[in-house]
Amino acid sequence: MSIHPSAIIEQGANIGPDCQIGPFCHIGPLVRLGAQVRLHSHVAITGDTNVGAETEIWPFASVGSQPQDLKFAGENTRLIIGARNMIRESVSINPGTEGGGGLTEIGDDCLFMLGTHVGHDCRVGNSVVVANHASLAGHVSVGDGAIIGGLAGIHQYVRIGEGAIIGALSMVVADVIPHGSVMGERPKLAGLNLIGLKRRGVARAEISALRAAYKSLFSGEGTLRARAEAILEGTESSLVRDMLAFVLSDSERSFCTPKEK
Repeated sequence: MSIHPSAIIEQGANIGPDCQIGPFCHIGPLVRLGAQVRLHSHVAITGDTNVGAETEIWPFASVGSQPQDLKFAGENTRLIIGARNMIRESVSINPGTEGGGGLTEIGDDCLFMLGTHVGHDCRVGNSVVVANHASLAGHVSVGDGAIIGGLAGIHQYVRIGEGAIIGALSMVVADVIPHGSVMGERPKLAGLNLIGLKRRGVARAEISALRAAYKSLFSGEGTLRARAEAILEGTESSLVRDMLAFVLSDSERSFCTPKEK
């Protein structure tokens, strides 16, 4: 373990083996750092916060501070961050609120670039990339492998599906299907994230099945829900079934849809 003499570690904090804590860091009394966590300098971690092993946090990040919710009244809430995350300069991550279940949770192997924000009660999956100055409002859900472009804003309660990609400067106010691609100031669905699917090594047959399902889902007669139910009955593709399950599950928002021709 390496702790710079200028760092403040409050009594009660649990520091795992082989951690590196740089100059002027401040660690609160309820914080737990896993093995080999590295804090560069001027990192502030407070609240009931758990940081997973091998996570690295750069200067001026604020992790676990009081949520930015006027209804918050000091209740006990938590923040859980998984392993091997990279949290860059000036990132802010807030814990949960009583009204949102009391927990903000981040998975493993994510990258939060400079100036990004994760609001209260968010659920972020594994291997998510959030580019510079993008923000997740409260209660946002982000699936595994999603990419959120720079300066994008995600409205509260929006769900971003697994493997989706959000273009830079997008203001997303509706749910994005798994593996969807959206872009624009008030973005419309621009198709599937085909590059992401290929990078993940998804079989060509699975991609073809997903493209066919996407076309059927957003065209034809009936409601979106009715079309999803009809497609679900006739598919054996796991990716298609996951996408349809996302569409058919409960949501606080509507869906991003393709631009009308």
